[in-house]
Amino acid sequence: MAVDVIMPQMGESIFEGTITKWLKKPGDRVERDEPLFEISTDKVDAEIPAPSAGTLKEIKIGEGQTVPIQTVVAVIDADGAAAAAPPPAAPKAAAPAAPPPPAPKAEAPLHFEPTTPAAPPAARPATAAAAPSRPPTAGGDGQKVRSSPLVRRIAREKNIDLTQVSGTGAGGRVSKKDILGAVEQGTGVGAPARVAAAPSAPGVAGGVYKAVIENAVPRERIYFGHHEVQPMSTMRQKIAEHMLSSKHVSAHVYSIDEADVSKIAALRNRTKDEFEKRHGVKLSFMPFFVKAAVEALRAFPTANASVDGNNVVLHKECNIGVAVALDWGLIVPVIKNAEEKNFLGLQRAINDLAERARSKKLKPEEVAESTFSITNPGVFGGLMGMPVINQPNVAILGLGAIQKRPVVIDEAIAIRSMVYLTLSYDHRCVDGAIAHQFLQRVKSTLEAWNENIL
Repeated sequence: MAVDVIMPQMGESIFEGTITKWLKKPGDRVERDEPLFEISTDKVDAEIPAPSAGTLKEIKIGEGQTVPIQTVVAVIDADGAAAAAPPPAAPKAAAPAAPPPPAPKAEAPLHFEPTTPAAPPAARPATAAAAPSRPPTAGGDGQKVRSSPLVRRIAREKNIDLTQVSGTGAGGRVSKKDILGAVEQGTGVGAPARVAAAPSAPGVAGGVYKAVIENAVPRERIYFGHHEVQPMSTMRQKIAEHMLSSKHVSAHVYSIDEADVSKIAALRNRTKDEFEKRHGVKLSFMPFFVKAAVEALRAFPTANASVDGNNVVLHKECNIGVAVALDWGLIVPVIKNAEEKNFLGLQRAINDLAERARSKKLKPEEVAESTFSITNPGVFGGLMGMPVINQPNVAILGLGAIQKRPVVIDEAIAIRSMVYLTLSYDHRCVDGAIAHQFLQRVKSTLEAWNENIL
């Protein structure tokens, strides 16, 4: 019996996914719930298990391809008949003819800096005259059209107005098949100029800006000498869009302070073995900082907020996003209702989310709805960092390396364990006075730590 393997829906707002890696090949034996392939979506990377035991009969969608949810991506012979594997060889030969992802690979460098493009592509000025005839938000990057980053990039490259393309995906979403059909038929050619859309974008849809990844210089100034082209992974593209959007939307300002964490460092060194033995989890510094951040967010709620146009949304719960570095990128899983957790609960949540992030076991809802974020470049030896705000938050706390340094205490020089604290905040919502008071509260909580962690 043949069992279809479909592209799953990894969240209510997700309508398509990109297959990044097949873990099995046609003819391989698979067990029910065994990881079969990896996907990347707008929310999270994940391993998708096999829906049935048997033999993988056919792979219909290759690596790097983006397809709508409920699309059949493979077929499993539930009877395990290995003889069924050879017939797909003929259709498989046709698979290489369909990978439109290589088209975006031509744009592979996508090396950009968050600056105003110095030289837009030559084709754009020719369509600039058409811009006044349409609203600047119509189509260029699909701000009012449901579509994926890949679809929007193809639309930009081929100068297609997405509002003129009929979407056949779930919820009217414009799929890759739709945009490629539009390119072939010439539908929607003559999209409004991107340059005109950029200034008004921050005011669209409650201040949500759709990033346009442009080159800061003409492409001919990028390809020179000996070089190697490495296409961005789907996750890397998502990070690029997310960070560029944040820089365009939020008025970034930075405040820096330092805290004496000698008491915490001594406490951790003294109790880490007993803590792990008693609770079965390793003791790190992060729950100390999360606890201190929660105290500061309670005292200064404007840092625990989001901006929607001219409205400030003050969140009642403290959902703390903790950045986790992966070998293939960066992800920010969220500790929901951190204000309700004790120290042990925070440490368990941090360890669990980090472990599942690295093994691609996170669920979409576990990387959503953060109200404040923390990133820790100090774990890699960074003295301090100035992180980009994780939208839709209005602030993010950066932690530097904990280092022993000479400091002056009561007119005497002492060696203390010190850490730099950097707060990146959105000046639309948070002023410098609040930011520095926030950091002072974090600092005082860390320096006066008296909670029993065992």
